[in-house]
Amino acid sequence: MQSIPDTSNKRILEVGCGTGAFTKEILSKLDAGDQFHIVELCPNFCDAVETNLLQSFRKEHPGIEVVLHNAPIEEAGLEGEFDAIICGLPFNNFPLELVQDLFDVMFKHLRHGGELAYFEYLGMRTFKKVFGFPSIRKETKQRTIDINNRYQNKKGEQQTVWCNLPSCRVVRLKGC
Repeated sequence: MQSIPDTSNKRILEVGCGTGAFTKEILSKLDAGDQFHIVELCPNFCDAVETNLLQSFRKEHPGIEVVLHNAPIEEAGLEGEFDAIICGLPFNNFPLELVQDLFDVMFKHLRHGGELAYFEYLGMRTFKKVFGFPSIRKETKQRTIDINNRYQNKKGEQQTVWCNLPSCRVVRLKGC
């Protein structure tokens, strides 16, 4: 979780927590005075994360504010800027227009100099370009252009995580 700054009173946002794999790691990086907001669309994932992670964490760390929003990020009622945003959304499975809208919303909530981190499984776009229907191949080409533009415009950095199954690349983008 190198995207999370080592400062006091930090504000962290996780978008798409799923079952809480990253959530657990983020919680371990928080200190008294910090705020952690989680946005998750699926009620079942929210219930699992609340029950398995957040209830006990809140009892053990009353000085850390943890808020779980069961809503799309556009409707979550988030206020202010965040020092870091960790995103677990499967962008390669979404229409390109939705991906662009989601990034717009996330960057609106990222403070200047903050970092937005997301991951992409290696080979997914290549697989779709080779084996997809013509419409999927066309969208995948457009998606790659969109990713590359965002990467350049937001001072992107990436790291390949080979030990993950499947392997993935972590992309870090800067708030401007």
